[in-house]
Amino acid sequence: MGTTITTAANNDLVSRIAQMFENVIHQGHGSLALVFLIGVIFGGIIQYTRVDKFEKIAGFAMLKDTIVPKMLFLTVGLASIGIYFMIEAGYAHYHVKPIILSGLIIGSILFGISMAIFGKCPGTGPVSIAEGRIDVLVGAIGGLFGGLIFTLYYDDIFKPLMGESMGKLILPNLFPGHEHLVVLIFGVVVTLVAIFIPKVELLDEADSPKSSK
Repeated sequence: MGTTITTAANNDLVSRIAQMFENVIHQGHGSLALVFLIGVIFGGIIQYTRVDKFEKIAGFAMLKDTIVPKMLFLTVGLASIGIYFMIEAGYAHYHVKPIILSGLIIGSILFGISMAIFGKCPGTGPVSIAEGRIDVLVGAIGGLFGGLIFTLYYDDIFKPLMGESMGKLILPNLFPGHEHLVVLIFGVVVTLVAIFIPKVELLDEADSPKSSK
């Protein structure tokens, strides 16, 4: 019975990965080569800003480093405007997830604990693994194992814990007739927050300027 469930979960995982590539290929929103190029650029930005460093994440948590929040606010602000108007022009589309409040709270707590332990997020973790961080690789394997457990026991354990869905909702829907203005105001305000946050960096020995001898 256990082997059957595990095999079904593995098949489901493989089919979902295959579906991800199928979506990219057939939905007309960019080739695999373009997606790969975007991934390379994203990795380059991570390397340049060094937000994959433990010191950056830990410094953010202790309010001693502002590089991570500056990058996050800037990304959210610009992406909000860009994605919304790309969708309006027919060059992209939404994948809005439903609001499941209990699941969001539990997931946020687990996510925060994981970031406090590893100093990584799902975006920066693979970059650190590529740099040879074995400890992050162990964490990633643990994450995959956790995903398997979540899949296997979703209906019996995790779905009741997550609670009822509150439906799919996006901010512009709260202001009918003013959607474009709401997106512009939100994007500009968040971008300005990123610009005006004071730049404070917590460097480790590898990134610190070498002292003169």
